Amino acid sequence: MHDRDTLHRFLFDRFPIRGHLVHLDAAWRALIEHREYPHTIRETLGEAVVASLLLAATIKFDGVLSLQLRGDGPMHLLLAQCTSGLGVRGLARYREGAGSAQKISELIGNGNLTVTLETDDGAQRYQGIVPIEGERLADSLQAYFQNSEQLPTRLWLHADAEGASGMLLQKLPGASSLPPADAALVEDAWRRVQLVADTLTPEELRTLADAEILHRLFNEDDLRLFEPSPVYFRCRCSRERVAGMLQGLGETETRSVIAERGKVEVHCDFCNRAYIFDAVDVEQLFKAPVVAADSGSSVH
Repeated sequence: MHDRDTLHRFLFDRFPIRGHLVHLDAAWRALIEHREYPHTIRETLGEAVVASLLLAATIKFDGVLSLQLRGDGPMHLLLAQCTSGLGVRGLARYREGAGSAQKISELIGNGNLTVTLETDDGAQRYQGIVPIEGERLADSLQAYFQNSEQLPTRLWLHADAEGASGMLLQKLPGASSLPPADAALVEDAWRRVQLVADTLTPEELRTLADAEILHRLFNEDDLRLFEPSPVYFRCRCSRERVAGMLQGLGETETRSVIAERGKVEVHCDFCNRAYIFDAVDVEQLFKAPVVAADSGSSVH
């Protein structure tokens, strides 16, 4: 095994084309550690997590990129998230019979793929939506790029019980401003690198070192391979976030759970971590705020 839990960026020197290679090993096993997904769902989730990493790495932002599949099929929800620091988490919700589905359209049924980019401060939010289509997640992502204003992009994805890997190729802007002959060369190069990349097998993507993959595919091109960036499993849950959720639920409802069970126990859907609030915690949670007074005036 090579290049585990890393993302490599590479660039074609002669053409405005860039790419990424990513492999999840320990991070992937940590993400699914507390889940027993049917293999088809596990593989689709792994592909979605890898895709979220590959897409997030193409954007300069401080925030979270979310890739969501939702429909009326046996797997009615899948969510993969990647932070700008390349921390990932994900989950899937499914019903009985989901394990027998082979195509993503069979898993999701009538539904959509939604890609959402949101900055940490909430100041900016972008969302793109396309229908689910094709046999694999990469097919729906291809439709997403074709129907959006994003740069021409292709993805190759693979996941199993041990790891998840992926490759992205993207044509950068600028070819349209070149002389016709040069622009035609760029278009020819873009078509060629996609055809060559289609020869990469899932086994090669999973087992070969990134330098070997690039030599195997593009040994006739001049490439620059940059230093790898670490990727990792990161759940963004916290006691403060759960407390905010309970406050949103309301004091009456939260106290009724305390009265019935003696505590409120909340498990994170992503990492299965348990957050426990007892009667004292709930009392503090809904304690009336202190009203500040100044010369007879109140600030609320």
